[in-house]
Amino acid sequence: MKRKAFWAKWAMVLCCIFGFATTQVSAQKTKKSGKMKKVLFVLTSHAQKGNTGEATGYYLSEVSHPWEVLHKAGYEIDFVSPKGGNPPVDGFKLDDPVNKTFWEDKIYNTKVKNTLKPSQVNPKNYVAIFYAGGHGTMWDFAENTELQKIARDIYEQGGVVSGVCHGPAGLVNIRLSNGKYLVDGKKINAFTNEEETAVKLEKVVPFLLEDKLKERGAIFEKSAMWQPHITVDQRVITGQNPQSAKGVGEAILKELQK
Repeated sequence: MKRKAFWAKWAMVLCCIFGFATTQVSAQKTKKSGKMKKVLFVLTSHAQKGNTGEATGYYLSEVSHPWEVLHKAGYEIDFVSPKGGNPPVDGFKLDDPVNKTFWEDKIYNTKVKNTLKPSQVNPKNYVAIFYAGGHGTMWDFAENTELQKIARDIYEQGGVVSGVCHGPAGLVNIRLSNGKYLVDGKKINAFTNEEETAVKLEKVVPFLLEDKLKERGAIFEKSAMWQPHITVDQRVITGQNPQSAKGVGEAILKELQK
């Protein structure tokens, strides 16, 4: 009986060791195959507000705050822009500690200054796509068919599509495989007409984002100007303004953890 107990104990030990080794090999294979916890951030390549001569670009805090949430949770972030390379940045305020942490992270500073081109992106590698805001998005997100296809593929493979402030400009022309607009019939949130008027750019931007989303069938939600507002509907997550950026990151994380 003692001998049987001895060998039974060793069998359990060997099973544990074998199971651990198998898990490690599986993890290595997953890592090598690119099936990692990765989120794709989309940044604008457009640097000027219409004919005003005023500079614009992606809004730094709308990148750094969602990045912080997802990065701390173990997600790797990649960056893509319509033109690739080093995109223009707006709202460059390093007195915001989250902005500072992001900007001084050597790995991510290199990545954000060397964004991928859409042609370099494999949608199968990502569990979510996030469109960061900044006024530049109004000129180069909506008509980019390559980005539309990437977002559609991520969504149809069960992933999350998200954006904040002007970032949802990237959502207005995304069509699913059934021909319907992604936002059609879904609750959506973005920079409002009132906020655009408040910053005196309602006649500068090529279209009003709130109006365009409604045209596409979105059920548009909003709060008072500059108040955080995050909307989640069927794996589409949107936020109203810069104040909503962290909340969008948290909502993406919550959705991915389901």
